[in-house]
Amino acid sequence: MIDTVLFDLDGTIIDTNELIISSFMHVLEKHVQPPLTREVIIPKMGMTLEQQLQFFSGSEDVTHFHQAYRTYNDAHHDEMVQPFPHVLEVIKELSRRGITMGVVTTKNKPGTFRVLEMFGLDKYMKAIVTVMDVEHPKPHPEPVLMAIKQLGADPEATLMVGDSPVDIQSAKAAGARSAGVAWSLKGEKVLREYNPDYILHDMTDLYSLVEQE
Repeated sequence: MIDTVLFDLDGTIIDTNELIISSFMHVLEKHVQPPLTREVIIPKMGMTLEQQLQFFSGSEDVTHFHQAYRTYNDAHHDEMVQPFPHVLEVIKELSRRGITMGVVTTKNKPGTFRVLEMFGLDKYMKAIVTVMDVEHPKPHPEPVLMAIKQLGADPEATLMVGDSPVDIQSAKAAGARSAGVAWSLKGEKVLREYNPDYILHDMTDLYSLVEQE
């Protein structure tokens, strides 16, 4: 029986896609040739910001890029982010049904709490694991295992929901179940290559998963 649901944040329950893409393009437009495109950026979304900046820039030391990214991202955040359809109502309903929930993300802690509080989701998340809380981010099992431990949950009764292969890989490595979201910019086909237990085509699909179990 699924009694615990862990959510990735960006691209899964909160639509930060255009903010992230525009942030990379803005920060690296004068430093990367040919210029970054969506097609280059999207496959790397889900990795840590440092890993992405290193990959896109070809530089090991990305301190300057990191600061510039944060400045641009913070300035445009509130006008460019919103929950995906039905997210708010589904999370509220799952809470009403007694499902324990948490967030496991490669986002930093301040950014995670900012967006959760912005949409009133923080009160539903009983564990929040960010990239700043772990030594090994997703796809390593550590983030999912940390959330499971904090919640006192059973891995086999825990579902990790995400939009990236790293979410599926982290869940599987932790012994938890995994669900990919079909609204991922990476596409359902890419997620299916990593053999998630489920594919969600709408957030409301979580109702039937919990019920059928």
